[in-house]
Amino acid sequence: MNPDWLENLSIKEDAVVSSRRRFIKNMAYGSLLTIGSPLLAKAASGRGALHKMLDFQNTHTGDKLKLTYFEHGRYLKDALCEINYVMRDFRTDDTHPIDPSLLDQLYDLKKLLGINKPFHIISGYRSPFTNALLRKSSRGVAKKSLHMQGMAIDVRIPGVDTRVLRNAALALRQGGVGYYRSSDFVHLDSGRFRTW
Repeated sequence: MNPDWLENLSIKEDAVVSSRRRFIKNMAYGSLLTIGSPLLAKAASGRGALHKMLDFQNTHTGDKLKLTYFEHGRYLKDALCEINYVMRDFRTDDTHPIDPSLLDQLYDLKKLLGINKPFHIISGYRSPFTNALLRKSSRGVAKKSLHMQGMAIDVRIPGVDTRVLRNAALALRQGGVGYYRSSDFVHLDSGRFRTW
């Protein structure tokens, strides 16, 4: 038997397996989107909402906040300041403006899931000091983390499986979605759509 023929056959089999995996993955995402279409439409309708409300609890400080942050076509400055504070870096007490599109992503996620429970904040804004500190103990912390720009949050919702939270965020396709099963939280950010 010609060894070149065997090598070519092996390459073709690898390509078929890779193609099959890609097909199954795309079908899974497509099914999620198809099944979620009415829910996605409902969440999308929230974008034109007259007012948007969010509910937070910071797991490190115990701070709780429930407020309307958007009303009659504009973001409410005082509400945004309160959100900046509850999402502060609890290690340094530094605050930073939180990207309103991240808040809208959380609002759409709440609408999609049909829940009225608080988002438990694991990590909101991170100062460069805290980010560097966390990078020393974890490979999963990015050097230029969007947490340092107020564009990311790590959350869980009591009573909602984090896989369900992740899948809903993936269906929205509004930013980065990271799933940390062992730590039981989902990372959301207002950067480009990507997943890990």
